[in-house]
Amino acid sequence: MNTTFAIIGCGRIAKRHAEQMIKHGNLVAVCDIIPAKADELAMLHNAKAYYSIEELLQIETGLSLVAICTPNGLHAPHSILALEAGHHVLCEKPLCINIEDGKSMIAAAEKADKKLFVVKQNRYNPAVAFLKSLIVDGKLGKIYSFQINCFWNRPEAYYKDWKGSKELDGGSLFTQFSHFIDLLYWLLGDVAAVKAITQNFAHPSIEFEDTGIIAFEMQSEAIGSLNYTVNSFEKNMEGSFTVFAENGTVKIGGQYLNELEYCNVNGINKPDLPVGNPANGYGFYQGSMSNHDKVYENLIKALDDDNHEFASAKEGLKTVEIIQKIYNNL
Repeated sequence: MNTTFAIIGCGRIAKRHAEQMIKHGNLVAVCDIIPAKADELAMLHNAKAYYSIEELLQIETGLSLVAICTPNGLHAPHSILALEAGHHVLCEKPLCINIEDGKSMIAAAEKADKKLFVVKQNRYNPAVAFLKSLIVDGKLGKIYSFQINCFWNRPEAYYKDWKGSKELDGGSLFTQFSHFIDLLYWLLGDVAAVKAITQNFAHPSIEFEDTGIIAFEMQSEAIGSLNYTVNSFEKNMEGSFTVFAENGTVKIGGQYLNELEYCNVNGINKPDLPVGNPANGYGFYQGSMSNHDKVYENLIKALDDDNHEFASAKEGLKTVEIIQKIYNNL
């Protein structure tokens, strides 16, 4: 099958998508309202540049998949346009920044009979996959509690253009830490109740918090906390997820959930896991781990096989629901 791709939004993350698309098919079109960005990405991959999503979707019929890499607040309208044009869609995280938009996206996919996926690349970190297998196989027994730490650095210079606005960004939990909320749901199930405290200490130009502490009660009755900040001095410090359970304690750590730091599980020796991918580097700051290779390997399988596990829009909406529950609690 000749897989053909298009990208809507030609910022930093679009380049990660393009690198993987050309390994699995042809990147035929890119779009950005800033012509220079579209032209640069198009020239790099011999694709056609568009400056209007409507024009791209009108001309480029028969695409296998459209990747949405625009600002968070535009994910919903852009995904819906691509779905209504008859294309499968892969949406960058977060799926959207409010629940009603997410429901509209899912409804559009169902009406068009097309697949709508969301990028959740941290699920493919070797240490995360190992913890998931322990939970699925029942090796840990009852989960008692958990602790999630996200201590990153985002300087004031990071927040320009759309970043930092409630309308297009949505908040630190959407842009920086939605992957951690996704893993909370993916590993431990849904949230029953939350209590939250947030502050903005060091970023006067943004419209939301740069630091937060959240207490969770899960539907499973496990309890836990999320401590997050973008004020780690000069560089990212830690991204970790610790689980305390009946039959063991496991901590995934490092800066990006990329190391199995602690593993004391009844009857199981700590494994030597493969080294994960490096973090996404963006010059003056670093993002999460660069697992878009795994994303696209599994995306291609999921396009052909409805039963292949891949992050669906409904799972992406659960992340949005949990984040909105947190922000509504403030």
